[in-house]
Amino acid sequence: MQAIDNKILSRIYGRGRGWAFTKTDFVAEFGEANIHQSLSSLAKTGKIRRNCRGVYDYPRYSDHLQQVLSPDMDQVAQALARKFNWRILPSGDAALNLLGLSTQIPGKWAYLSDGPGREYKIEKQILSFKKAALKDLGFNLRLSGLLVQALKALGKDQINQKVINTLRKRLDRKSCDRILKDTRTVTGWVYKIIKQICQGCK
Repeated sequence: MQAIDNKILSRIYGRGRGWAFTKTDFVAEFGEANIHQSLSSLAKTGKIRRNCRGVYDYPRYSDHLQQVLSPDMDQVAQALARKFNWRILPSGDAALNLLGLSTQIPGKWAYLSDGPGREYKIEKQILSFKKAALKDLGFNLRLSGLLVQALKALGKDQINQKVINTLRKRLDRKSCDRILKDTRTVTGWVYKIIKQICQGCK
């Protein structure tokens, strides 16, 4: 078992601190019973952390604060999406936070999903999945969906040059070209803002 523990730990460390995962991320290489046993054992020794049933992470550590940080909720959401084979898209405050438009940590991280509606409690935060129409999730780039959801969360009247500049910094010319193609079917005013953002991409 020690050899399997070390191999799994090596995969986890290779992904870097903050990565969240489930046994599904290892089934291509190891037997399911062995993975379950290894993850339990690694969690007991403190090498990984259990976030909720079946979901673990390699905790981030702050040298400045001298302490382990809370789980990266977007990583936890992506781990669950891989486990259940869902397509997901951050919405509301989660989208704003991930794009740097809000520095507040949401109490509830909301995601649109083509899976069933579910909620998970991760430490003091709630991770929520809301069943959505496939058309809301049907972007080729995750960044396209993030942009659309963030702009919708802000609302047309809250979008100013500062918002446009913040979003523009996240993009390069190549991704702008792809986003413009990817978002052509979205609500009129949202696409108009996306065009404004992309016009200044370098």
